[in-house]
Amino acid sequence: MQSYPTNQISTPDAQLNILQITDLHLSTPVITDSHESNASTFCQHSFENVLRQALNEDIRCDLIIVTGDLVNRVDTHIYDHIFEVLQSTQIPFACIAGNHDVTDENGMDLPFFQRELVARTADRRLLNRHAIESEHWQLLFIDSSITGKVEGEIRSIDIEWLRQRLTACSKPALIALHHHIISIDSAWIDTHMAQNTESFWQNMVPFEHLQVIISGHTHQEQVRYRQGVTVYSTPSTCYQFKPNVNEFAYDESGLPGYRWLQLANNGEVASWVERLDT
Repeated sequence: MQSYPTNQISTPDAQLNILQITDLHLSTPVITDSHESNASTFCQHSFENVLRQALNEDIRCDLIIVTGDLVNRVDTHIYDHIFEVLQSTQIPFACIAGNHDVTDENGMDLPFFQRELVARTADRRLLNRHAIESEHWQLLFIDSSITGKVEGEIRSIDIEWLRQRLTACSKPALIALHHHIISIDSAWIDTHMAQNTESFWQNMVPFEHLQVIISGHTHQEQVRYRQGVTVYSTPSTCYQFKPNVNEFAYDESGLPGYRWLQLANNGEVASWVERLDT
């Protein structure tokens, strides 16, 4: 059984193959409301089917990264289940918090602005300021969630931690967090992106070995670039948001998805999104 969290990964060919899954939105098994129960069942089955499909592909998986919103309501038993499923793969994994991991929304049947946001304590197994190293890469995990809020923040203390890690190690680097840090041209969700991003980007200027940033939160596939860094947004394992719209909308045709990242021993990166087979 792999210990959690891992700090070091070694692979036979020095290439690191990462499976990123995000925005699972799992709920408690017993729900009285039939609509929410159906949604809960869909998200649960979709998460397990995504994991099964990805790990049955013809690619070695060295690490699974879960970039937040593991749950739809904070409940220790749901995390227990998720961690049991991930541990059963016998593959190292790392999980970080999203807004739903630190905030419950009361009144889910109401329009968003009428809901009550309730601050919750993050599960102790969700990582912050955690590093995993391989022979040729360093992976840096930060928690962008704010208790009681939908939007996120890259805190000054996290920026300083990143600076220290990037200064101390010249290996190519990947940063993982939940909230997106570049506008994706959807006004409604861009109001809920990470705050303090300009300070973050300014502080990252000296570090040319920062290659990749991955996030969740947007429930869609996007690729952006800034300062020589490739910034990936990744689909949810559950439902998707419609891209490039200013008002909230689901992408009814968007299937659950996941992202592969291949980090080569020369610092090169290959990445693509796969969708769940129907």
